[in-house]
Amino acid sequence: MLNRLNQVRTALFSLATQGHSNKGIDPSHYRSAMTSASQKPEIATFAAGCFWGVEHIFLKHYPPSQNKGILKTAVGYTGGKDSSVSPSYQEVCSGTTHHAEALRIEFDPSIVSYDELVEFFYRTHDPTTVNRQGADTGTQYRSAIFTHGPQQTTIAKRVTEEVQAKHFTPQEKKIVTEVLEAGPWYDAEQYHQLYLFVNTDGYQCPTHRLHW
Repeated sequence: MLNRLNQVRTALFSLATQGHSNKGIDPSHYRSAMTSASQKPEIATFAAGCFWGVEHIFLKHYPPSQNKGILKTAVGYTGGKDSSVSPSYQEVCSGTTHHAEALRIEFDPSIVSYDELVEFFYRTHDPTTVNRQGADTGTQYRSAIFTHGPQQTTIAKRVTEEVQAKHFTPQEKKIVTEVLEAGPWYDAEQYHQLYLFVNTDGYQCPTHRLHW
C-alpha cells in the first residue's frame, strides 16, 4: 500500500507541474473500432487487485492496435455501497465505500470471446486470496467478475468451475472470486488511466503475470 501511495503522490505532482503530459505515448494506440458492422461491442468488467497492473497486462496481450479484440479500456471503481457515489481514490483506499478497483473492457465479440477474457482474467492474478493481491490488502483489491447480463453470468460461472478443476483443485486451493451483477461504474481519476504505460517504472503487483 505504501508503495502505491508513494506512486500516486508522484503522479499527482507530475500532473500539477506538467499538465498531465502522456510522456510521448499515443493514446490512439490503446483504442480501436469495431471491425464488424453486424455486431455491437460488449463490456467485460474485472477486479483483480491494483487496477494499474490489471489494465497493463490485458492491453499488453490484447493490444487494440493489433486487432486482437479489445477495443478500449478504463480503470475505475464498482461494487460499492449505494450511498457512495463518484468516490475518490482516497475514499476507495480507505475501505469505507466497499468499491473494488476494477477494469472495464470494451471488446469485439467477433474477435475475442467473453469466455477467453474470463480465462485470461484468472490466468493473470491470484483468485484464491480474499481481499488481497500480493502485498496489497483491503476490499478494494478483491477478486471479482461483474457481469453484464445472464449470458455473461453463466459463462463466468462455467469458466470459473473449469479453471478451478484444472488449475487450483490439484494444488488444493479454492477460487474465492465473486461473480456479481454489474452495478454503477465510476471512472478513476485521469492519472490512473493507462498508468503503467505512462509511468513505465511504476508499481506493479507481482501477481499480475501469466500463471500458466
